[in-house]
Amino acid sequence: MEPENVRKTCLHSRHVALGAHMSPFAGFDMPIEYAGLDTEHSAVRTSTGVFDVSHMGEVLIEGPEAEKFVNYIFSNDVTAIAPGQILYGMMLYDNGGTVDDLLVYKNSSTSYFLVINASNIAKDLDWILLHSKDFDVTVTDLCERYGELAVQGPESERILREVLGIEAKDLTFYTFRKIDMDGEEIIVSRTGYTGEDGFEIYASQDMTCRLWDKLMDAEVAPCGLGCRDTLRFEAGLPLYGDELTAEITPLESGLGMFVKLDKEQFLGRDALRKQKEEGVTKKVVGLELDFPGTARHGFEVLDMDGNTIGEITTGYNSLTLGKNLAMALIDARYSAQGTPLQVKIRRKTALAKVVKKRFYTPNYKK
Repeated sequence: MEPENVRKTCLHSRHVALGAHMSPFAGFDMPIEYAGLDTEHSAVRTSTGVFDVSHMGEVLIEGPEAEKFVNYIFSNDVTAIAPGQILYGMMLYDNGGTVDDLLVYKNSSTSYFLVINASNIAKDLDWILLHSKDFDVTVTDLCERYGELAVQGPESERILREVLGIEAKDLTFYTFRKIDMDGEEIIVSRTGYTGEDGFEIYASQDMTCRLWDKLMDAEVAPCGLGCRDTLRFEAGLPLYGDELTAEITPLESGLGMFVKLDKEQFLGRDALRKQKEEGVTKKVVGLELDFPGTARHGFEVLDMDGNTIGEITTGYNSLTLGKNLAMALIDARYSAQGTPLQVKIRRKTALAKVVKKRFYTPNYKK
């Protein structure tokens, strides 16, 4: 039985026909896995997999003050990039907490394309519209216009060329191009959320379905959101709601490189400047556990005396590395690599140590 009041992407019927395990996610009925988590995870690490990410949100900011406005609501500095380049960063509350993390595509100084998380679409749009009132810009919600595919893995460039007829070898990491395909303009970017080389394609819903069908005919592995999470976790990439929230700032999450505190005023800047000057009191760290059980979100992290010092944000038995790993938000005093800690896993306590939270070295084409 299909869940009530849950939206469907343009590819929903194809997922069902393929026998995908479907489940509600961010208000959409989404594929969690097809052939199995291990198989799909391995396909992306060793070959290529394709994800339906049409649930993501797209917003266009245009106008004479587009650059000024985007720089005001965004932690990174869009004046530092040229048209055709992309930046990762955050929208922040005045207290430095995170509204959302997002990608900003620069078409020109008067046109920016924002890609936001599916779970935050309504909140983000309200936030953007609220703060756009004092700027000479037009905000256009494109969420219903676009479908989106993520083609990820070491063979993705070849797959785009041979299967989809898209030549992308000259696209470097975090750049994009608009191309004509059958009379339609689509966006192709060298981006992803897996730690592997890959591309994201934004097209009309009809074109998205046609591209998906070509990939399926070529036997490219369809991948669900289950392995999307295991892949991003191994690469140390944050998930909003886990490693970034309204209560977790980018500095606490170790994402300070995406916050340009020296640029002109932007929302949240003053709070983060103060936090940097005073030093963060909590940090997101990596943990390696000496225990077979998985540390789930919300499980307590303890010091060696049994005092609670934080909690797990994400945990998995790493499919690539064969280790029991986790990310956790803990008291910054315990964040040095090698620090011994404990994790409360149900009724048992597991030994752990602090490690780099980028567990797997990404293979991006830069």
